[in-house]
Amino acid sequence: MSAYLLRAGVLSLVLMLSACDQPAPWARAAVAPPQTLVATKPRAQAIMWNEGKDAFEIAGKPLKAGRLWTFDGSTEGFVLTGGAALPGAPVGLEIQNERADPMLRSPTGLALDGRRFSLVLVRMTRTRPGAAWDGAIFYRTANHGESGQFQAKPVDGANPAVNETVVVVYDMSRLKNGGDDWQASQIDQIRLDTDDQAGGGFVIHQIAVTENPGPEALTTASAQPTTLAAR
Repeated sequence: MSAYLLRAGVLSLVLMLSACDQPAPWARAAVAPPQTLVATKPRAQAIMWNEGKDAFEIAGKPLKAGRLWTFDGSTEGFVLTGGAALPGAPVGLEIQNERADPMLRSPTGLALDGRRFSLVLVRMTRTRPGAAWDGAIFYRTANHGESGQFQAKPVDGANPAVNETVVVVYDMSRLKNGGDDWQASQIDQIRLDTDDQAGGGFVIHQIAVTENPGPEALTTASAQPTTLAAR
């Protein structure tokens, strides 16, 4: 008798579900919550990223890149000492500074002609507040490793606020320390220091090493709002 009642109950449940044309609750596929996309505020700058051309440009003219990293679902060989560097969602390189003095390094073997390619561009959005912005770039060549004697500081785009997107611009023909060493060298690797202290976070959208239009062009080009791209 109990078996009969059990079968009858199951049959009734199946008929009810068929009538409403819906699968049983336990059979429904899980639906992930929609991804939260935070709008970013671009800073008005002379150099901007053109999403349609996949290139940085100044006054509407693309800058020829010796190296360009766009981080489409990959870290592209970049490694962060003092934190985590992870593929962003959906794209970009997510930086989490977990200890003091974090250092982001590119792959080695870049073989860049420093005289031809002397502009380093880093398009980033700060996602978490940090302390003691640094912003220095260091580099390695066949003749020397990373050293405070060979470094550059941004000429534009430094120290973004939380939720602000900037293009951090480094004119490697005008090093803070090192004279014309970059231009006289073949560049093997670059290193970017963001904050000096732990806690900060960034999404790096693109990094490029490009031809340099010169200091006059960098300072006199009309500033335009950076393209607010989905990435």
